[in-house]
Amino acid sequence: MKNKIKMAVLVFMLTLPFFIHAQGSDFGNWLIYIGNKKFNSKWNIHNELQYRNYNAIGDLEQLLLRTGLGYSFNENKNNVLLGYGYILSGNYIDDSENKQSINEHRIFQQFISKQQIGRLALNHRYRFEQRFLEDEFKIRFRYFLGFNLPFKTNSRWYLSAYNEIFLNSKSKVFDRNRLYGGLGYKFNSNIKFEAGYMNQFLETSNRDQFNIIAFITF
Repeated sequence: MKNKIKMAVLVFMLTLPFFIHAQGSDFGNWLIYIGNKKFNSKWNIHNELQYRNYNAIGDLEQLLLRTGLGYSFNENKNNVLLGYGYILSGNYIDDSENKQSINEHRIFQQFISKQQIGRLALNHRYRFEQRFLEDEFKIRFRYFLGFNLPFKTNSRWYLSAYNEIFLNSKSKVFDRNRLYGGLGYKFNSNIKFEAGYMNQFLETSNRDQFNIIAFITF
């Protein structure tokens, strides 16, 4: 019975964005895959795919592809990574129905530090990005603080939350802030899924997104 209840909750979380869409909400939806391939105890390849929509699905906001080579040290508590990303954005023009496609190539360096306080896992990520857009070059710094708390010791279910701030090298310095909270289920040591709500706060506006995330290590 407990397993059936757990699966029912998970199915509800995964299908919630489609019910939202049916109710005419302007919530966006992000479908995210985050993968990690370990060569050995030190070296890994990060791979990531994000399909971001203005609505539940079908109205493309961004398609993001990201990969990188990482090195872990200090008993795998820290990881440094050099990466590359390609981003295709579909931006609406002056609040009209017309959209403009923007291509971006991105090089980034990041440092991740992990901490464990009882059952609470903390994840600090510092990322430095060099962004090559079609007609300009930008530099951006990002700081991510994530929290992961299982319901109880050795529980497959856990709560997840994070806050991430984005800062530009030039004015306007503040770019955006993302605040997220979600529910996750760990199938095994290599696969886990999360579903949650994210608020993205920009300088003059904010937007709500429902996120569905798959984490896979292989």
